[in-house]
Order: sequence, then structure tokens, then C-alpha cells
Amino acid sequence: MSEVYPYKNSNLPIEERVKDLVSRMTLSEKISQMLHESPAIPRLGIPEYNWWNECLHGVARAGIASVFPQAIGLGATFNPDLIYQIAEIISDEARAKHHEFVRNNDRGIYKGLTFWSPNVNIFRDPRWGRGQETYGEDPFLTGELGVAFVKGLQGNDERYLKLVATPKHYAVHSGPEKLRHQFNAVVNNKDLRETYLPAFKKCVKEGHAASIMGAYNRTNDEPCCGSKTLLIDILRKEWGFDGYVVSDCGAIDDFHMHHKVTKNAAESATMAVNNGCELNCGNTYESLLTAVKEGLVSEETIDKAVTKLFEARFRLGMFDPPEMVLYANIPYSVNDSDEHRKMTLKAALESIVLLKNENNLLPLQKNLKKIAVIGPNADSLDVLLGNYNGTPSKYVTMLDGIKNKVSAEVLYAKGCELTGSSKEGFKDAIEAAVKSDVVIACMGISPKLEGEEGHVEGSDADGDRLNLDLPGVQKDLLKELKDTGKPIVLVLLNGSPLTINWAKENIPAIIEAWYPGEEGGTAVADIIFGDYSPAGRLPVTFVKSLDDIPPFEDYNMSGRTYRYMEKEPLYPFGFGLSFAEFEYDNLWLSSEKISVDDAIDIYVDVKNVGHVKSDEVVQLYLKDTESSVKVPKYELRGVKRINLLPGEKKTVKFEFKPRDMALIDNDGRCILEPGLFTVYEGESQPDEMSQELMGRKVLSKTFEITGDLRELVY
Repeated sequence: MSEVYPYKNSNLPIEERVKDLVSRMTLSEKISQMLHESPAIPRLGIPEYNWWNECLHGVARAGIASVFPQAIGLGATFNPDLIYQIAEIISDEARAKHHEFVRNNDRGIYKGLTFWSPNVNIFRDPRWGRGQETYGEDPFLTGELGVAFVKGLQGNDERYLKLVATPKHYAVHSGPEKLRHQFNAVVNNKDLRETYLPAFKKCVKEGHAASIMGAYNRTNDEPCCGSKTLLIDILRKEWGFDGYVVSDCGAIDDFHMHHKVTKNAAESATMAVNNGCELNCGNTYESLLTAVKEGLVSEETIDKAVTKLFEARFRLGMFDPPEMVLYANIPYSVNDSDEHRKMTLKAALESIVLLKNENNLLPLQKNLKKIAVIGPNADSLDVLLGNYNGTPSKYVTMLDGIKNKVSAEVLYAKGCELTGSSKEGFKDAIEAAVKSDVVIACMGISPKLEGEEGHVEGSDADGDRLNLDLPGVQKDLLKELKDTGKPIVLVLLNGSPLTINWAKENIPAIIEAWYPGEEGGTAVADIIFGDYSPAGRLPVTFVKSLDDIPPFEDYNMSGRTYRYMEKEPLYPFGFGLSFAEFEYDNLWLSSEKISVDDAIDIYVDVKNVGHVKSDEVVQLYLKDTESSVKVPKYELRGVKRINLLPGEKKTVKFEFKPRDMALIDNDGRCILEPGLFTVYEGESQPDEMSQELMGRKVLSKTFEITGDLRELVY
């Protein structure tokens, strides 16, 4: 009878099994397992494994899968509960697909259980092409949604991980794309800990993310994937992170090739591994054998890194019989199921933001005789999917959704291309408009114009955008459609803000639909024709002009996002209209004077005084009115999405703990100062424009914190 090694004994603790396995590996074998394409080690029964997988808004790049709205659209839902449900569905499909692949001996890229999502970078600048992958510009909202996504992916089994979630790109990363391999993001301690780190911290401390991906850039001169400050001092020592870190792909080669902080691959690998980056997406770590021989890296350090990687694989159940792992028994039939398709529709509905509805043009009546559907995005699959996407088995474009919704004759004309100067299609578009009762213009941009460096064919800046206007002749077409005198509904499809200044003034109804996923057309039609009342909110500020914000390369938060922006926006963060009307009343606090050690509860009554059932997004903002340092004008500190029938009222409760009321000082310390604080509660942020656009004031209350200044754990 052959000996059963301890690492094969499923009854032993994972730590003991991993220690035994690593002890049996040669140095070369250990190093081979630190590359994202990890080869098999047959003598130890270790199968090959590719660590690279993606699931930003659905299982990506691995064939047919349910495709949810792009992440920026998920951010617009302001709904952590929904994000958790979506992540559960994604993890179901991921598990089902993985085990089907394994049964067919397919262990290639995008087939594993370690997923490089979510992207919790802050969308600080609207030019950034990858801003679409984020949940927006606010650290609190990004953190809440990031935690929900991580938890939904990783599951709640005490023994096994469902998947490994990997929040990225750590840290201080948001463009420019063309400079990312050499860029040094200079950031002060206050902005670092007030804006750029909070979402990562929440994903680690509250979400218990099993992995983190480092960024390409340097932060304050240190390459992020080899940064002692980020990976050791903050991530591991401060936050207690005990998972593994993976580099972005090719990022460690950048150390010597572009950042010029090392001389060669061996030195780059040394810097990364010694500072806590265990896994290399790329092949730089092949140089670790040389680094060990030259005394740059100890074999003990290699052992620690490989141990963390195998702990993750064991926690995923990869070395246990499938019958022991509940998640291994999810049937393949869940993938792209009807139930999941319904959730893609629900997510799309919740993501859509109604920006304008002059004279209640929307919802349209379904008994119209002729409807003109016009625009380059009306019948496009690309604009449903965004980037880092899967492939839906069925999809509904804007044109399809409208045709499916009504019995009216639908006249379609593309009108113009997404970009370019040709107006050849204008004539057909105008003729369709003149013949119709209403025009639905589907315009905007697409993933062909914004995204990741090297992946975008039509971008004017390697994935980023240097101009936020509607591209090409789209605005010209819109103006000519306006001249027909027909009512127009403008549907925007995009992953980042657009400077639609003319449209805001001249088009009666505007819908922001983002990249809405496989059922996007159904969702937009449901809102246009009143089968759903919109409640999405902007997770990012729409600026009037790029002249209103600092240069792209400037990572200082001054003048950026709703928290620090000085110029009036085109559309403010947190804004979104509804077909219902809500009344806020009876804002009260559990106490109007508390000590620095106390928590405080905030309550408000919300009533639907409209005529239709609708969701409402209750937003709570906090202002420190007597701070000793510059702080945001106010900050989102609570959000709850509720559903109310006409006439129904609910009491919504929020709780502030001392940490929720603390500020970050100029040294990066987290402190709670005594003094006066104001809370604002309503359907938007408390700025003048939001209240003017909504037609209602937000409620406010002031309370006092007494006692001595407290320095809190960040």
C-alpha cells in the first residue's frame, strides 16, 4: 500500500497540508508556481493552473455567460444588496464553468477560480478610459459596493472559498493609460488615506478579500507591485491582510524597463517578492532562481510566498474530492439561465439614471402610432457589454427593446456613425423623425472609444478620452432632429461622463443607460414606456468642461469630484430623477450631543407621495463644520435603496460610529475632533444644483461632539 502524504489528507488542517506539500517541492518547482501560468508537477499530483480570470460584471472571456451592466452602471444602483446578489450569481456561473472545464481537461486561461475583480479604484478624472470599470468617484460608495461584491464572490462556507476575489489596482491608480507603465502618482498622506485607500481597506477588513492586485504605476516613487509602504506597512501590518498579492500583468518587468528603479529582471523580481508580491502575472519571476543564487532573495521568502498561493488553492477545494466541496456541485445548467437573465434585467433597471424629464414627457404612451429610433448606438451589441465582459447567448439592443415593447411602427435610422464627419445618414434619420410621433435618439460612445491601454481601437489617447463631447457629428444630428419639432428622448450609452451641455438645455428627456448588459434594451424600454420608475443615481460627477478640473496627471484631490470640486457641475454626483415623488420628513437624531466615544443614530421618514410604485435612494451626507484641516464639503456616509408603493411611508435608520465621523489630517492620521457636525438626508447631495434639479430641499440637523480629540485606528 502506497504512502498517503499529509498534503493529500483532507482531514488535516489546510496549514499543515500546505506546509507538507511545499516542503516536498524543489526550488525550481516552487518558483514555477509563482507565475500566473503555473505548470503541473506530476510527481506531486499538482495539476497545471492558470491564475488569470476576470468577472468584472459577469464571468468574462470564457464563452457564454450572463452579462450584467458594466461596473459604473452597478455603481449607479447605489445598492450593495443587489451587488451581493449579482456577485453570488457570477460565482455560481464561475464555479459551474470551472468544473465543466476541468472535466474536459481544459485548464487554460480564464478557466480557474481566482478572479481579478472588482476594480475599486476611484474614478477621479472623467478622462480615464477604465473609469467604466469602477463604481465611481466616492470612496464610501466604492467601499460598500466593493465589499458586497467580494463577499458575494467568495461565499460564506467556513471551510472553502467559493472563488478568490481580487480588488484592484492597489493603489492610487486612475490614468493616464498611456503612461501607466512609467507613471509616478504623487499623492499626499491626506489624499492617500482619505480617498485612494478606503475602499481597499474595507475590502480587506470587512470583505476579507483573499487576494489583492497591485497597480502598474509607482506611488510616491515606489512601484506599487514592489512597494514596502503599500504591501508591507499598510496592507499587511496595518490591515492584517493574510492573503496573497498578484502583480498586474507585466508590471514587474516595468520596474527595470520603464520605471528604471532596478537594473534587470532578477532585481525586479527581488524587489517584488521581498516586499510581499507572491504571484507574478507575467514571467519575470523565472529570474528568481538567479536571484536566490545571487543571495538577493532567500529560499525562506520563496517558501512563504508559495505557501500563501497554495493556501488559496487548498481553500478553493482544489485538492479535495468534489463531494466534499459544496461549490463543486453547482450544476452547469445555472450558467446563462433564465433566472440569471432576469437578474441582469433587474440590475439594468436599477442602474439607469433619468437626467431630465421636462413637462413629464416620460413615460411615453404605448399607443403611439410611429416611433423613430435613431442613432449609432440604437442597434449596437458593443454598447451593451462594456469591457472585461462575457458573451451573452441572447441580447436586446435599444432598438430590439423598443420593438418588443410596443405595437407601434418603429422606424429605424442609424443617422451617423459613432465617430467621423460623414452626414450621409442624416436624410434618412430626419425623414424617420418627421414621420413619427416621437424620436428616441440613442447616442454616446462605446468601448471602442474608451478602455484599457492597448485594447481600444478608436480612443484618442491610448484608451483615455481627451474630449468629453458627443463624438463625430452626433450633436449635429441631434440638433437637426430638434429642428423637426418632434419630442425627443435622448438615451446615452457610455461608461464615463459626457459634456452634453447643449442637450441638457434643448432636449426634453435624457436617460443615462451606461453599458447596461445583455438586457439593456429591455430595461431602457421599460423605463421609457413606464413599466419601471427609474431610481439610479450618478456615481460620478458630470462636468461642464475639462477646463473645470485639474490636469489629468495631477493626483491631488483639490478641485476633483463632488467632495472638493469648486466649479458648478453639469450634473452632480448622487443625482437622478424618478416618475414618483418622495417626501422626506421627521429627521431626528438619537442625541444632539455625544462624546467622542459614542455612536449616534439618524432616522428619517420617507413617503411616496406620487402615483407609481418606485425605488428611492436615500442618501446621508456628513459635514464636519469646525474641522482643523481642510475636509470635503460633505461626504456620503450612508445609502439605502428602498421600494415604496404610492402612499407608503418607511422610516430609514443609519448609524454613525466614531470612525464614521473622523477626519484624515494632513499627516494622514485618522482623528475625531470635538465640535459641530451637520447631517444631510434626502434623495440627493445637499448642493444647490441637486436641490434645484430635484425640486426639493434636503433635510439637515446639527449635532455636537464633546470631549478630547481622539486618534483612531485608520
